[in-house]
Amino acid sequence: VFPETSLKVTGIDFLKSQNTRQHHTDGYNIKNLVVRRGQPFQVQVSLSRELRPADKLSLRFGIGENPKKNRGSLLSLKPEREDFNGWKISLVKKNGKECLLSVTSSPNAPVGKYNLHVKTDSNIYKPENGVIYLLFNPWCEDDVVYMANEAQKNEYVLNDTGYIYVGSAYSIYDRPWNFGQFEEFILDACMYLLDKSNLSLNDRREPANVSRAMSALVNANDDNGVLLGNWSGNYISGTSPMDWIGSVSILQNYYKTKKPVRYGQCWVFAGVLNTVMRCLGVPSRCVSTFDAAHDTEENLRVDVYLNERGEKLNSLSFDSVWNFHVWNDVWMKRTDLPNGFDGWQAIDSTPQEQSQGRFQCGPCPVKAVREGDVYLPYDSKFVYAEVNADRVYWVVKKVNGKDKYFKVGTETQAIGKNISTKAVGQNRREDITREYKYPEGSKEERMSMERAYSFIRPSGLMPRSGYASTIQTLGGNTQPLVPKEPITKTGLQLEITNTEALHPGNPLEMAIIVKISAPGNWTVDLIGSCQLQYYTGKVQANLGTIKETISLEGTSEMQIPLKIAPDAYMKTLSSVEDEVLILVTAIAEVKETNDKLTKETSMRFEYPPITIQMPETAKLYNDFTCAFIFKNKLNVTLENCKLLVEGLGIFKMTTFEQGDIMPGRIMKSEIICTPTRLGEKKIVAKLISNQIKGISAEKAITITE
Repeated sequence: VFPETSLKVTGIDFLKSQNTRQHHTDGYNIKNLVVRRGQPFQVQVSLSRELRPADKLSLRFGIGENPKKNRGSLLSLKPEREDFNGWKISLVKKNGKECLLSVTSSPNAPVGKYNLHVKTDSNIYKPENGVIYLLFNPWCEDDVVYMANEAQKNEYVLNDTGYIYVGSAYSIYDRPWNFGQFEEFILDACMYLLDKSNLSLNDRREPANVSRAMSALVNANDDNGVLLGNWSGNYISGTSPMDWIGSVSILQNYYKTKKPVRYGQCWVFAGVLNTVMRCLGVPSRCVSTFDAAHDTEENLRVDVYLNERGEKLNSLSFDSVWNFHVWNDVWMKRTDLPNGFDGWQAIDSTPQEQSQGRFQCGPCPVKAVREGDVYLPYDSKFVYAEVNADRVYWVVKKVNGKDKYFKVGTETQAIGKNISTKAVGQNRREDITREYKYPEGSKEERMSMERAYSFIRPSGLMPRSGYASTIQTLGGNTQPLVPKEPITKTGLQLEITNTEALHPGNPLEMAIIVKISAPGNWTVDLIGSCQLQYYTGKVQANLGTIKETISLEGTSEMQIPLKIAPDAYMKTLSSVEDEVLILVTAIAEVKETNDKLTKETSMRFEYPPITIQMPETAKLYNDFTCAFIFKNKLNVTLENCKLLVEGLGIFKMTTFEQGDIMPGRIMKSEIICTPTRLGEKKIVAKLISNQIKGISAEKAITITE
């Protein structure tokens, strides 16, 4: 009798094209096999001889530095045996020395990189590129990130481009952003972040833990994470936050250097976190809230201080109202919470406040914000305040040499407006305010607010400047539970609008409209001011004020013009590194009744467009030309112009230095493009100069075989 020849593996085929198509991972630009948990994939094993019933064959999947069976980090799977930690493997077919195996991972397996070895008898085979990437699976009903709707998965998991909404509630603007979750090294960068998070193997099963860890790691604040935040206006030692058009170069740079990339502001943090979550397989969207409160004391109130000319003062405010703030929603079942809080969860990687000792925020159930259940993890009080705080206006006057504060208005419906995200499958804005809030004034809103107020105890109404926040008014919570918009005796209303397009280099022509609805003769004192401010609410320059006394009779209105000459603002506009907004504040007081009202509106400058010219379709690997054309229709020279362009699957991020573009001049740049991927692809362009911080454009092209 001859001694039995021992069984050896001679090769393994990961059947990459078939597996990745079925797992919706064929987009990843990586040599290795990428699959999603809870769904079968196949591998073809080649053996030194035919497989016999007595042979021992097992696939061993190890995760982490030192995989051990007893820790659950080493899985040893034998065909047709009972499952192991929810994983199973079966023999699909035997054909001579080939055998086709099907592997199904557990739908709650830890996500990450698994090393595959094949053990036969006493031999161990270690294949080349034997590392398999395992991701969350929104296509698997047993995965907590399961999303039933196909169009939603195409948008929130697979779309690698999109928009982030910025500007102000008065003028919302879509900023194209390339998420690029499938580009080279992006998946590896996300795996590096997972390892860096020090999440336990068990924590890696739960998208709630993973998304919380990622919200901490996308900012550099306590862990040498991806992006360093900077709102100082000085970006000389890095890239200005306005100069990014996508996440790809940021994550690639971070993965290469392992050092934080400079610099980010909220939309950059949200864009990068969106890339990371989509890359790991968690459905994710960027969410912009206009007039978002940054309420540092959790008292659901933000105080705004004005001087006697009606100009906003920076120095006194601890809190701020941001013109917009961007965070992310991720989709999952919350197994750690009572029923009813599944679905979208808010996470935020902009470093604003510490949570459990780190700059991280969320996941906070969007339904908890809507229902007022602000005791639920994580950080629901902070998120609730961002969209529900009241804004209280105070005028600071000197009385006998001392500062005295006079309340000139409370706005209860001004915070958390136009909550926006990109619509599913369409290039338009979808308003999702109703997912975060009940309609203002509805019975549900009242109940939700009473609930929230029972967990957050707002202090009485006192100005919070200096030490004022330590003075408690008697009786604790003196604020009415559901404050209504102040109804004045005269029905006084204010509106602020622009009467001409707000082009840099032109006079800014705006108007304040004063309305009264009560019969009688009324005298109204009106103060109006115009300032330039950052999106964080920080004032950069005072441009001018008006002070008028007007007479109104009965139900009537009057329009008061407010005009700012170009000289008053162009110098500031050219010297700041950030996009600034035009802030107009108005304070009206009816002499006869003492009715007071304050209103503010922020407006964006308007710019001429960039045009992108290229064919509608192109063939894979066939060159085509793409032209970017810009005509300076403004009355000012645009200095130090830079054109940034990127097309995922077409060309890498490229910068053209354009020098100065005089009024009336036309700039034209061309790039030769070679498409490397099929399907609809987008080209994004952005023009930046001293005077203008970002004119964006994009155009789609379909790549065919």
